[in-house]
Amino acid sequence: MDLQIKGKTALITGGDSGLGIETAKFLVREGVNVILSDKKNNKELKEAVKQVEKDCENGAKVMGIAADISKNQEVLDLADKIDTEFGGAHIIFHSAGARGAAGDFLKLTDDDWMKTIEVDLMGAVRIARAFVPQMQKLKWGRMILVASENAFQPYEEESPYNACKAAIINLSKCLSRSYSKENLLFNCISPAYIETPMTDAMMEELAKEKDTTVEKAVQWFVKNKRPHIAMQRRGRPEEVASVVAFLCSEHASYVNGSNIRIDGGAVESAFG
Repeated sequence: MDLQIKGKTALITGGDSGLGIETAKFLVREGVNVILSDKKNNKELKEAVKQVEKDCENGAKVMGIAADISKNQEVLDLADKIDTEFGGAHIIFHSAGARGAAGDFLKLTDDDWMKTIEVDLMGAVRIARAFVPQMQKLKWGRMILVASENAFQPYEEESPYNACKAAIINLSKCLSRSYSKENLLFNCISPAYIETPMTDAMMEELAKEKDTTVEKAVQWFVKNKRPHIAMQRRGRPEEVASVVAFLCSEHASYVNGSNIRIDGGAVESAFG
């Protein structure tokens, strides 16, 4: 399918792995210039750029720029670099985030909460504040934020993450109401238990606790902790990326202020 976005420029945060890198591959095949960003200019980010370059078509360019979304000045510097190099970003896929502090609610401190909020909520606020003006200047824009099944079906040990992801959906809706008349569209996706570095780390920790393999830890987790996943498996990053690519396209021109669950049936309610 021709997404009709050849020549556009996209910023992907959390771009060195998982959902970010898979979405980048979809977009560069459509001729979209992609900036991959993560908090460190490390070997993972450089390797991600090399991987995505293999998929480039129609003159697409790929660049890696480090930026820590928990630091406002670094987000502003990122925006300035993209404006200078490409004239601004038409598309923002903000996939950077962290599980943050987890555990018994009464044992989580203010500091635990604030560290999670700084990344998972305020990171999105900073990105939107820095890049909406670029989209306005370009008179065309798509911003996709990442929420989670946790926003609808919260898990008790992840209360800061749950709250931030619910807030992301509200933020996206607020932005859609504020700027849609300027041809800027804002949407959310809510993935559940996808094969990403975050869930990989969770499963490695669980495997150690249970003295078993990661594969068996995944099976145990699906059965005991995520029993509502109708498909009974982890999702693949490309299964999420394909939906994001559609939301970036001209074909999604009447999708605005929406949240799309990509969860294999993980949310039990029909109306979540």
